[in-house]
Amino acid sequence: MEHENRRTFLKTAGGAAALGFPALIHAQDAAKTIKVGLVGCGGRGTGAAKQALTADDYAQLTAVADVYPERIEASLDQLTNGKLAPKVKVDSKNQFVGLDAYQKLIDSGVDVVLLATPPGFRPAHLRAAIEAGKHVFCEKPIAVDAPGVRHVLETAKLAKEKNLALVSGFCWRYSNFVRATFEQLHSGAIGDLVAYYGTYYTSPVKPMPPASARPEGMSDVEWQIKNWYNFQWLCGDSLVEQAVHTADKIAWAMHDQPPVSCVAVGGRQIPAEGGNIYDHFEVNYVYPNNVRAFLGCRQIDNCWNENADYITGTKGVCTIGRGPLPRIVAGEKTWTFEGQKNDMYQYEHDVLFASIRQNKPINDGERMAYSTLLAMMGRMAAYTGQQVTWEQALNSQEKIFPDKLDWSGKLDVPPLPRPGVNKLI
Repeated sequence: MEHENRRTFLKTAGGAAALGFPALIHAQDAAKTIKVGLVGCGGRGTGAAKQALTADDYAQLTAVADVYPERIEASLDQLTNGKLAPKVKVDSKNQFVGLDAYQKLIDSGVDVVLLATPPGFRPAHLRAAIEAGKHVFCEKPIAVDAPGVRHVLETAKLAKEKNLALVSGFCWRYSNFVRATFEQLHSGAIGDLVAYYGTYYTSPVKPMPPASARPEGMSDVEWQIKNWYNFQWLCGDSLVEQAVHTADKIAWAMHDQPPVSCVAVGGRQIPAEGGNIYDHFEVNYVYPNNVRAFLGCRQIDNCWNENADYITGTKGVCTIGRGPLPRIVAGEKTWTFEGQKNDMYQYEHDVLFASIRQNKPINDGERMAYSTLLAMMGRMAAYTGQQVTWEQALNSQEKIFPDKLDWSGKLDVPPLPRPGVNKLI
């Protein structure tokens, strides 16, 4: 479905109807202000705030939170420099700074919380928001370790009990052309699925600066958060933070049923002083009936880049990401998506706010947790060199995110994982 303007969308709920929402909105609800709070004011968070304010005529940004005041300032500068400026109502008293800023924002009276910090913080932030009765947009991934995944699964259940919306940042699930493609696959367009090969080959996202760039007196915790993408406890590694989008599409193709096991390889080709994440992985998942899924990812400059999906069935093949549109070929029959691609980042917020207005809150909680775990399972196999089962991944006791953080404190960085040495916990 082509993305409609927000006023028409809210009046007809045409886009939301495709996801099972009613087609009408009560007039008294449509004019009620929805107060939005943003936790994490970097580029992704600022983008999410723009999309939230665009999604609903009566949404207002009333609070922001970050560990860096300069990031708050930069975010608000962007948001107030354009047509959304009248919807930004953030007083200085509602600009919260620090590791506890998220809780202050939640307590400020917002209705919807946008979570866009590094993912290590996500389980605690999500639980606090849901316990306080807030609707949530939660960026992917949702945790960096299995204890965090289990925590989020409990929170997702709580959100359902409290009738709260929880929409995930797994954006491909909100792409109209990819949704149409998976509908074709699930209806048997290529027969029974045999194999899935997904690629996520890119350049480095946030390269680790040299230790000499660290300002004198800056604590370990602040330095690592400033360079969060390079540390396992903050990002979960490149597979879990970035290539998790490919893992999510694999899960989708498999009807969100878990694999039996996986093996994986990975490592660090380009040295990164101080960081401890891999820059490449290859994971081989085994599903029931010996169906295979392969995920390859790499973040190294001057290499072949590709984000694509090659899906093989008993009667044909499907390709997504190579060429302008998905293509299904089954014998003499060919299918391609017809229509205009929507803005999937905007649409996920359109759906979130429409579900709130309808009092039919959408909840992505379980699948976003399991898609994160699917990527995490591959990381566990690569780190240890072992075959890892789904049950082992789900029940892992390895806790990467620290129990307590002190902004001015010391925090040692574990060495780069070594297969055959690191143990599955």
